[in-house]
Amino acid sequence: MKIFYFTATGNSLYVAKRIGGELCSIPQMVKEGTNEFVDEAIGFVFPCYGFAPPRMVLNFIKKSKFKANYFFAIMTYGNKAASGLGYMEKIGNQAGIQFNYTNEVLMVDNYLPIFKIEEQLKKEDTKKTEEKLEQIVKDIKSRQKQFVRKGFVSNVLSKGGSKLINKLNQDAGDKQFIVRDNCNGCKVCEKVCPISNIKVDRKPEYLHKCEGCFACIHHCPQTAIHLKIERSNTRFMNRNVKLKEIIDANNQSNS
Repeated sequence: MKIFYFTATGNSLYVAKRIGGELCSIPQMVKEGTNEFVDEAIGFVFPCYGFAPPRMVLNFIKKSKFKANYFFAIMTYGNKAASGLGYMEKIGNQAGIQFNYTNEVLMVDNYLPIFKIEEQLKKEDTKKTEEKLEQIVKDIKSRQKQFVRKGFVSNVLSKGGSKLINKLNQDAGDKQFIVRDNCNGCKVCEKVCPISNIKVDRKPEYLHKCEGCFACIHHCPQTAIHLKIERSNTRFMNRNVKLKEIIDANNQSNS
C-alpha cells in the first residue's frame, strides 16, 4: 500500500503514519519527477485549504498515473471541510482514479489569519481525533467502501474557496509575510517549504510561488516570520511528528 501525503505542520503526516504502508511525500515525488505508481492499494492524505485539497496535491494527481485495486482519500481539517473530498473525487475521476473510500479527520486548525492557536489547542481533546483515526485505519484495512458527500451549499463553498485561495496565493501569497530582525538565518523556513519558494542568505527571500501552507511561519525557531494580519503569536506542530520528518518530506533543494 502506498500513501501519498502533503503536510505543513504534521497533521496529515501523522494520519498517514497511523494508516501505515509506504509513505510517499508529494513534494518529494514532484522533485524526483516520478509520476507513475502501481500498488494493490493507493491512498492520499492531505489538509483542507479553502474547503478543498491543496493546489500541489491536485496538480500532482493531474500529472501522474496511478493503478490500484483500492483507492482512498483522507482529508484533515480544523473547522469546516465542506465538500473538499467531493472535489478530490472529481479531480481523481478526471485523472482516471475511481475512489473506493473517503473520510475526513477533525484536528487542530492552524490557519493563522482566522484562528488563535492557543484556543485551538484547548479544544484539541474535544475533536475526538484518535477515535476517528482508529475507525479509519480499520476501514482501510478491511477495504471498506464509503464516501463523504455533502450538499449543494458545501459544493459551492469548495469550488469557490479553492479558486479564492489559489488566487490569493498567486496574487499576494508570500507578500503578506513579515520577517522580523530576530531572524538568525537558520534556513529552517527554506527546508520546510514544500514548493522551494524560499531562499535564505541572511534572511529568507520569497520567490512568489507560495502554496499558502504557512510551514515557514509555524516552524521558525525564532518566531521571526509573521503575517501582516494574524490572530496568534503561538505556533503549531503536531506533537506526534518531529521537525526533521517535515524537513525530509518537504525539502526540495538539490543541496
